[in-house]
Amino acid sequence: MADSHGAIGLLHPGAMGASVGAALVGRGHRVLWASGGRSASTRERAEGAGLEDAGSIDRLTESCGTLISVCPPDAALALAGQVAGTGFAGVYVDANAVSPARGRAIGEAVLAGGARACVDGGIIGPPAWKPGITRLYLSGGEAEDVAGLFEGSPLEAIAIGPEAGAASALKMAYAAYTKGTSALLAGILALAEREGVAEALRGEWATSQPELASSGEGRALGSAAKAWRFAGEMEEIADTFAGAGLPDGFHRAAAEIFRRWSEFKDVPEPPSLEEALAALLAERAGVAR
Repeated sequence: MADSHGAIGLLHPGAMGASVGAALVGRGHRVLWASGGRSASTRERAEGAGLEDAGSIDRLTESCGTLISVCPPDAALALAGQVAGTGFAGVYVDANAVSPARGRAIGEAVLAGGARACVDGGIIGPPAWKPGITRLYLSGGEAEDVAGLFEGSPLEAIAIGPEAGAASALKMAYAAYTKGTSALLAGILALAEREGVAEALRGEWATSQPELASSGEGRALGSAAKAWRFAGEMEEIADTFAGAGLPDGFHRAAAEIFRRWSEFKDVPEPPSLEEALAALLAERAGVAR
C-alpha cells in the first residue's frame, strides 16, 4: 500500500504541481520538494503551497514513501530515470501527459531502480485550487491507495483500474480533442489571415457556427502561454495514435503550431490575435523571431 502516513515528495511544483502539493497539504500530509536546480519562481510556488524543501532529489527519495511527478511530458522519462538512480523504494506516481507506452516505460524504469510500485496518472483540468474542476485519473496496482491520499481535497482522484498505462490513455484521448482543436483553430485563423478572408470567415461563423464566432479566437489564443508544454503533449498524443494503428499526422501538426508560439512562454496575458497569428505565419515566411 502507498504510505499514507509518511512524507510525500513532489517533482516538480510548477503551476499544476504546486496545486497538487497544496491539495495534499490541505489534507494534513507532509509534502516535500527538491529545490536543487530549480528557479526562484518554482521556489515561490512551493512555499506558497506549503511544501517543505528537501534540497536534493537524493534527500527527497530518502525521506518519502510516495513520489508524485508532475513535469513537462518530454522530461518525464528522464526524471523517472533520475529517481531510479537514487534507489527509491516507495510508490512512484507519474502524473504526466505522456503516451501509454511512455508511461509503461517510466514504470519499468522506476521498478528496475527498486520502487515498490508505479502508478500511472493523468490530470484533466486546470490547476486544482478549487473543488470540482480538476481530476487526477490513476491506474495500476496501488491506484486506489494513492487516490485515497487526496480524499476530501480540491483535486478529485479517481482510480480507473489496475492496467498500466490506462490513465495516460484516457488523458491522451481527452487532450487530443481539447488541446488539439485549439491548435486547429489557431491554424485556421492564420490561414484565413494569410489569404485575406478573415472577416469573411468570421461572418460565416456568425451565421452557421455561432459558438465558434463567440469563442473560437479565445480558445485558440488561450493556449499560447502554455504552448511550450503543449507541443510535447501533442507529440505524445501522436505517438498514442500511432501505437493504436491510427493516423498520427494531425497531432504532429498541432505540435508544430504550439512550437511556433514558444516565444509566449509564461506571459501573464494571452497575446493579441495579431501577435499570435504573426508568430505562426513568420515561420512560413522565414522571418527570424
